[in-house]
Amino acid sequence: MKHHTTARRGSFRILEKTVHHLSESLEATLFAENTAQRPGLLQGIDPRVKVISLLLLVVTVSLVQGLLFLGILYLIALALAALSRIPLGFFLKRTLVFIPLFTGVIALPAIFNVVSPGKPLIVLYDIGRPLFWGPIGLPQQLAVTDTGITVASRLILRVSASLSFTVLLLLTTRWASLLKALRVLGVPRVFVVILGMTYRYIYLLLHTVNTMFLARKSRTVGRLSAGEHRRWLTTTMGLMVDKSYTLSENVYQAMLSRGFRGEVSIMDTFALRRADIVWACITLAMATGIILMDRL
Repeated sequence: MKHHTTARRGSFRILEKTVHHLSESLEATLFAENTAQRPGLLQGIDPRVKVISLLLLVVTVSLVQGLLFLGILYLIALALAALSRIPLGFFLKRTLVFIPLFTGVIALPAIFNVVSPGKPLIVLYDIGRPLFWGPIGLPQQLAVTDTGITVASRLILRVSASLSFTVLLLLTTRWASLLKALRVLGVPRVFVVILGMTYRYIYLLLHTVNTMFLARKSRTVGRLSAGEHRRWLTTTMGLMVDKSYTLSENVYQAMLSRGFRGEVSIMDTFALRRADIVWACITLAMATGIILMDRL
């Protein structure tokens, strides 16, 4: 009986956490749109110039090998975030909590001498000879090496800097303007349309799921069994698939009736200004200088 009660409470907590995470996703999306409308440095740059310049910085990150210059590029990303009036805590949460942490886990084996031979910095064990258990063996020494630390640090810094520049582009550019900039720069029309529709309707479906969870919670009296929770979740998933299919058909028919012929148009017009040209020149000079100094 106690086991069943614990299972029911666990299912209820899972539902609450799901609602919480969905709400956070919606709030993050709204906040990103608000950030793109703030009077900051990158918000004032032409979206076409912004896409090219930040892509150039990402390419620069991939070409640079020295830890010092990777660190400088990451500091440049933080400075651009500050000049664009993006809260530092929000920016770091988006860039450091997820992908770099996973990258750190991937890079962890590289710090050991079995992957990256070099000067031992920390010796974990030294048994004098290899040990084998059938086909599985242990090296006679396991240590953290200077080469391994360098390799792992380079990977983490590279991913963090690249992700930071990408997040800067997304946070300082309205989604519609970004899609139009991609189209102007030659990205295929089908790709841009699919990307735009996906972004818009993932938000809508997230909002629908969030509403369904809250409605379910507000109408539930007492505790439900784990089986009842599973049946409700299964029904909800099937309902969402049906809603998604119906919504896609209705939206497409509505687009056709309003003159859609494969090209999405927005009211924003792009015009190069002196500030855009200055920004492009600064970015090009900065990227070229860092690459040349790294090679030297």
